[in-house]
Amino acid sequence: MTTLRISGVAASYGGQPVLHGLDLVVPSGTTSAILGPSGCGKTTLLRVVAGFQVPDAGTVQLDDETVVGPGVWVAPERRGIGYVAQEGNLFPHLSVAANIAYGLPRGERRRERRAGQRVHGLLELVGLRAELADRRPDQLSGGQQQRVALARALARRPRIVLLDEPFSSLDAGLRASTREAVADALEHEGITVVLVTHDQAEALSFSDQVAIMHDGRFSQVGTPSEVYATPADRHSAAFLGDAVFLRGRASGARVTTALGALRLHEPSPDGPVDVLLRPEQIHLAEMSPGRPCAEVLSTTYFGHDALVALRLQADRTVVTARVHGSDVPPTGSIVGLTVDGDARAFTVG
Repeated sequence: MTTLRISGVAASYGGQPVLHGLDLVVPSGTTSAILGPSGCGKTTLLRVVAGFQVPDAGTVQLDDETVVGPGVWVAPERRGIGYVAQEGNLFPHLSVAANIAYGLPRGERRRERRAGQRVHGLLELVGLRAELADRRPDQLSGGQQQRVALARALARRPRIVLLDEPFSSLDAGLRASTREAVADALEHEGITVVLVTHDQAEALSFSDQVAIMHDGRFSQVGTPSEVYATPADRHSAAFLGDAVFLRGRASGARVTTALGALRLHEPSPDGPVDVLLRPEQIHLAEMSPGRPCAEVLSTTYFGHDALVALRLQADRTVVTARVHGSDVPPTGSIVGLTVDGDARAFTVG
């Protein structure tokens, strides 16, 4: 198992800065997700680590070996890194078995019996049936193609695997099952993994660590629960899941808002603040004296749950509550509201 260390990495295209001195440590045997919108620099960083792009500054280390640094450049094929792209990039004229075998070390590839055993072992590892070995990529589903691409990347027993938006082209159901199969295979192999994605749910469910990227910088790095529950800034809060923002006035460990007086996750300087809640913290309740109330504006139904848009009667701010799919209130009704858990405050400036 290998620890990846990225230190002060900067990169540009045509003189336009893309990465601005990035630092990140991916501990051995863990998975880190780099999460951010399109164009923020995620794939550029992955290309630097893989050896497909030379950075302007900074170092990349695999354990104690520097593969990128001042006067140091290790060729991609000598880094021991597996790379799985968004589309898999399988050879269309080769069978599944031949595609996987292409990833084997040359010496092992020449030993036909040993190569065949390794290929079938990798098919089993990624959850594919042995009879698929003779099919061509165009005879597979998108999820199966991505599993073959992973098997090919694992064939060389890499030190690290880089996943560049590998599930984004799949439909929702296939994406979830493929992601689970890939995660199981990587965990079985004990390989250090870096996933690039713009899908918040994917980053939270797939990784041990999430690095949120914005304009070529990391705005926050932490565990999935840390970055979701205690975002470092408004950008991180808004990007990582649904966010409800209210204006409020902080006083120590409490804040006064149109939803009433709320506890803060940590004390804030006295004065005006933006207050963050998650939709699942806002609960619909019966009307009662002194309880905040709101008009139901609309509902977005997902089956298992729903998002309800509400206009607060106190100041007409629109907020969103997440409710069980069987508890959707009628549009135009007036409901009471309660808040569960702590809020987070950001200084207005």
